[in-house]
Amino acid sequence: MSSMYQWTEYYDLTQRGVAGDVEFYREMALQADGEILDLACGTGRITIPLAEAGLTVTGLDLSTDMLRRAEQKAAAAGVAERITFVQGDMRRFDLGRSFSLIMIPFRSFLHLLHIQEQMKALGCIRRHLAPGGKLVMNVFVPKINHLYEESEKMSLRGMFPLESGEQIAMWDYTRYDHFQQWAEVTRTYERISPEGLVTEKVVGRFTLRYIFPAELHHLLRLNGFRVVQRYGTFGKAPFDQTSTELIIVAEGM
Repeated sequence: MSSMYQWTEYYDLTQRGVAGDVEFYREMALQADGEILDLACGTGRITIPLAEAGLTVTGLDLSTDMLRRAEQKAAAAGVAERITFVQGDMRRFDLGRSFSLIMIPFRSFLHLLHIQEQMKALGCIRRHLAPGGKLVMNVFVPKINHLYEESEKMSLRGMFPLESGEQIAMWDYTRYDHFQQWAEVTRTYERISPEGLVTEKVVGRFTLRYIFPAELHHLLRLNGFRVVQRYGTFGKAPFDQTSTELIIVAEGM
């Protein structure tokens, strides 16, 4: 059993983000007047399009495998000179400068598994936020019925075609710990030949701490932020009881 973040080729193929998120974060970045920090930048899914839009960006991630892949992709896109990739932990980084926009895309804040870790990260972000700067992030909205229906079941998350005629099947087995608010996910990638044979199988694991909207609002306020906008989609639909995603724009108080 290994971390799924070692399998960067499969990660890029299967993790496309949330509909409209690249465009949303790019719009926020273009409006920012100053430096931009992409936390948990991964393989550069958001970072690289920002650089392609002419912006200078810093991308920070804990995984050296993900950063290596991001650097290769940035070089291939011809934007490596506009991106500084840093190996680091969002709970305890010190970059020695402030940023006008700090973003945590694709629910990456949920990788912080304890309230103390969430507090440390938000405190660190607050110290790096320039006056008038913004923190932008998104998390999924936990739905009690979904948590119950998906618990301890194997679910096919998608089939992803390759140019070779092969396909990648992505399966998740999720076990919930509702006391800790943890979702422990065992993810399996199967590489399937054009004839339908499984030629490779890799298994990884990751854990998320799901967070309720009111809880996130309190955490932000406790760490010196005030929420100035919130949306239920990246098309800026209002956040309401039907929303499955929560997009937060916050400023320092």
